[in-house]
Amino acid sequence: MFLLSIILSWIHIGTVNAVNDKPRPLEEIYTEIGYKAVEEAVQEFEQRYNQDLKLPSKVPPINFTHQFGRFNDLDGDVNDSLELQFLNENSPESHYKIDVRPANYKIPMKGENAYKLKSGDNAIYTNVRTFNLFVFEQDGWQYILSIDKRVSNQVTPEIFVEIANSVQ
Repeated sequence: MFLLSIILSWIHIGTVNAVNDKPRPLEEIYTEIGYKAVEEAVQEFEQRYNQDLKLPSKVPPINFTHQFGRFNDLDGDVNDSLELQFLNENSPESHYKIDVRPANYKIPMKGENAYKLKSGDNAIYTNVRTFNLFVFEQDGWQYILSIDKRVSNQVTPEIFVEIANSVQ
């Protein structure tokens, strides 16, 4: 009887622990580190610079379950930027990000491949660690589009060109 009660309590404890091991929702995690609705973050960014921001109307052809935004208003202007994150909670490789900053504080980039956008602006495509980047300037902003390398067969440089050309 004693052994049976130990086994039953162990099974019960294991069940309780399994329930507690459920991953936290992305909304909760991202909110804790300063992310909010994309529209709110864009509005903060536009108010800070007193200028409208045009964003791409297209996104990569992969599924996203969440999108978050964060305006990074750091000391001075050099490191201020807008971050937009597009995620899929069921597919970690489906991670797309847009970073926007004033072009006069741009991050210098060198790329393996150069592209011409329909606006006449130049863009570069490069790889950084686990992400592929597509970088261009338009209307006084530097845009850095990034995608997880694991979906590079779905999000090619040509797709990035289409996304960049959708900024209007």
